[in-house]
Amino acid sequence: METSDVRKRVLSAIEHARKNVAGRREEHDRADRAFYKFLSNTAVPLVRQVANVLVVERYAFSVFTPSGSVKMMSDRSPEDFIEILLDESGEHPRVVGHVKRTRGSRVIETEKVVGSGDPETLTAEELLGFLLKEIEPFVER
Repeated sequence: METSDVRKRVLSAIEHARKNVAGRREEHDRADRAFYKFLSNTAVPLVRQVANVLVVERYAFSVFTPSGSVKMMSDRSPEDFIEILLDESGEHPRVVGHVKRTRGSRVIETEKVVGSGDPETLTAEELLGFLLKEIEPFVER
């Protein structure tokens, strides 16, 4: 190949990458703002409600709100938890649930998209559906 052709294509790839990164940065900023609003207005209150119901039913869970997420952790084992957070590692930011539970020496850890995964359109109903499905293994004992 001609050096000039390679140079043109490399420069074109650099320009394309610069344009993409600006668009991704804007999308991530928008997702961060939407997720923060969802977290404070919907996720934290809903996770607290679920944890309160579990406590009344004698399943001891506590709620923690580390920066950028909400975590419902079993009081019996701090290794058992459900955490809602914004995953920005992929092409598009998405709301995910990180679930970890132990059974003896066996550790089961999963990460699933919550509802549509879109922090701008995610609803309380989608989050509740996710939580109800994920608490089943914790309460079946």
